[in-house]
Amino acid sequence: MSTSTVASTPTGQSGAGERSSLLKLYLIRGVLAVVWALAFAGVQGDHEDLGAGAVALLVVYPLIDAVSSFIDYRATPAGSERQVTAFNGVLSTLAAVALAIAGFGSLAAAFHVFGVWAVISGVAQVIVGVRRRGPELGKQWPTLISGGLSFLVGITYNIQAAGDHPTLEVLSVYATGGGVWFILQSLLLGWKSRQMRAQTV
Repeated sequence: MSTSTVASTPTGQSGAGERSSLLKLYLIRGVLAVVWALAFAGVQGDHEDLGAGAVALLVVYPLIDAVSSFIDYRATPAGSERQVTAFNGVLSTLAAVALAIAGFGSLAAAFHVFGVWAVISGVAQVIVGVRRRGPELGKQWPTLISGGLSFLVGITYNIQAAGDHPTLEVLSVYATGGGVWFILQSLLLGWKSRQMRAQTV
């Protein structure tokens, strides 16, 4: 049995640790997004008014992202993507506060806040995906696609929020899509880990 350079160097060891941490984080993050989507669809549906349950769930969604960003920040080695992850954590926390305020104002206001958050966090996600591309973590294309879609969808949400009859039922689709991309990214990281282990044999 031979030992590859990747496995024997500190860089390889840290890369394996980062892959393992991100795999678990992305998987949990994806499952929580899908569960949230189901819960929000059941509470909000196509109602034109926001109830307390819907507002609570609106606040919870960016908080999930904030906690995930904090965990990601602690697990990520020093680097440019770490700063973006910290920014996204602060952004998501502020979004949760803004949604709590806007949610008890009007549906359109809450839709606007969610849309703005989706745009900015989508850009942050793309930046992190680009900076993480490489031999240790792969091409990160699910993260890049998810971030790009979040940016585009956020713009459409703000347009819809300015219309006559905005509806939040589309947020369940948004969360489901995001969850699927997170789960797919975790599966690719698992496949990458198996590849790297096979190189050590």
